[in-house]
Amino acid sequence: MVLAGISIGNYLGGLTADRFPTPKTLGIILLGAGLTSLSVLPLLEIVSRLYDSLHILPRIVLITSTLFLVPSVILGMVSPVVIKLRLRDLSQTGNVVGKIYAVSTAGSIFGVFVTGFALIQWFGTRPILLGVAVFLVLMAAVFGNLWRMRVAGASALALFAGITVMGFVTDSLETECQVESNYFCIKVREREVDGREVRTLALDRLIHSYVDLDDPTFFVYGYEKIFADVATMVGHDKPQFSALYIGGGGYTMPRFLQTTYPQSRQEVIEIDPAVTQVTHEYLGMPRDTAIITHNQDARLIIPELEAGRYDMVIGDAFNDVSVPYHLTTMEFNEEVKRRLTDDGIYVMNVVDKFHSGGFLRAVITTLRASFPHVYLLADSDNFVEDNRFTFVVAATMQPFTYADVYFASHSQGRGDPDLTVMPQDELDDWLARKRNILLMDDYVPVDNLLAPVFMEIP
Repeated sequence: MVLAGISIGNYLGGLTADRFPTPKTLGIILLGAGLTSLSVLPLLEIVSRLYDSLHILPRIVLITSTLFLVPSVILGMVSPVVIKLRLRDLSQTGNVVGKIYAVSTAGSIFGVFVTGFALIQWFGTRPILLGVAVFLVLMAAVFGNLWRMRVAGASALALFAGITVMGFVTDSLETECQVESNYFCIKVREREVDGREVRTLALDRLIHSYVDLDDPTFFVYGYEKIFADVATMVGHDKPQFSALYIGGGGYTMPRFLQTTYPQSRQEVIEIDPAVTQVTHEYLGMPRDTAIITHNQDARLIIPELEAGRYDMVIGDAFNDVSVPYHLTTMEFNEEVKRRLTDDGIYVMNVVDKFHSGGFLRAVITTLRASFPHVYLLADSDNFVEDNRFTFVVAATMQPFTYADVYFASHSQGRGDPDLTVMPQDELDDWLARKRNILLMDDYVPVDNLLAPVFMEIP
C-alpha cells in the first residue's frame, strides 16, 4: 500500500511541480505529510472498529489503505518537486535526478535498518511516528518558508496541535506494551484462573504463558500438560536429564522441571532478549536462576551446541498466527536429532485442524524422514473433530507407549497423564488419506498450509 501511494504521489508530484515550482509548494506538501502521518495514531482505533465486522483479508487491506495510502501519496510528491526546484540547467537533468534518487534510496535503506534494529527498541513505534510527523512539519517550515506566512503557519500549527491533543485524549499516543522490542509488543497482565491470581504474558495479540508466581507447577494450556507428562517419563529413569527449549515465553516449563527435578539441566533458546528480561522483572524468575538462556535464533545456535547432550528438546515456538518456518524443515530436524542422546525425545506443539489442515501432516511427515518413531499426542481424544486445536508431536529414536508415561506419572505421584497417544495404525491411515508434504529448506510452504487456520481467527 505504501509503494502504491508513493507511485501515485510521484505522478501527482510531477504534475504539481510543473504548475507550481516554488518552495512554498514543497512546504505545503511536507506539512500535509506531517499532518497525515500524525493522524495515523488517533485514527488507528477508529478505523479498526470501523472495519471490525469484515473478513480478515478485506479488513487488513482497508485498514492499511485508510491509514497509510494518503500519507504515502503526499510523501511520494516530494521528490518530483525537489527535482524541479534543484533543476537549473537542462543539461544537468540526469545528474540532479540521479543524485536525488540516490539519496532517497540510501535514506530508505538507512531508515529500515536504524528503525528495525534500534529505534523501535529504544522508543517504540508510536513515539517514532510522532517524531516523524514533527520532523516533517519542521522541514515544511524551514524548506518551504511557511514561517513567513503568518496565517497559513498559524493555521497549520493549530491543526497540528489539535491532532496531537486528540491523540492524547484518545490515548492513541500511549502504548499498551510493557516493552516494545525488536520482535514483539510484550504485555504482562494479571488475571484470575481457576480461583488463583496469575500473570499472563502476551506477545503481540497472543497469550503465550500463564504464570502463578507461587506455584511453578501450575499449567493452563493442555499442550503444556503433555510436555510435563513426557518430561515425567524422561525424568523417571534419569532425574538429572538435560532439557533444551526452543522458545522461552514465560519460562513456564523450564521452571516446572527445575522445581520438579532440581538435578536436571535446563537451557532455553529465546530469540528476544526482552522476553527473558520481562520474565525476570514481571514473572518472578530469579536473576540468579540456574536456567541457561541463549538469546538467539534457534536455527543459528543449535548447530553450535554439543552433540548428544540433551535428553529432551521441547519446541514451543509455534502458534496459529506465526510460525518460524525455518524451524520446521528436515534440515533443522537433523540438527535437533544430532543434539539428542540415543534415547532422547523431541516434542513440539503444532496448531492445526485435524482433518482439513495440512501443516500437522507436513510436520509429522518431515519428522518421519529423520526419526524412526513419531507420535501424535493430544490432551483429549481430539482425533475426530476438525476444529483448530493444539496438538503435540513427539519424535524419538526409541519407541515409547502410553503405558510408559502412565507408569512414570504414577510412580512420581502425578496421577493419570493428561495425554492421549494416537495409535500408529490410525496415524498411518490418517496420513494416507491426503497428500503429505516434506518440508525442506528449499520448499517450506508453511504460511500456505496454515492459511485456512489463520483465516478463521476472529
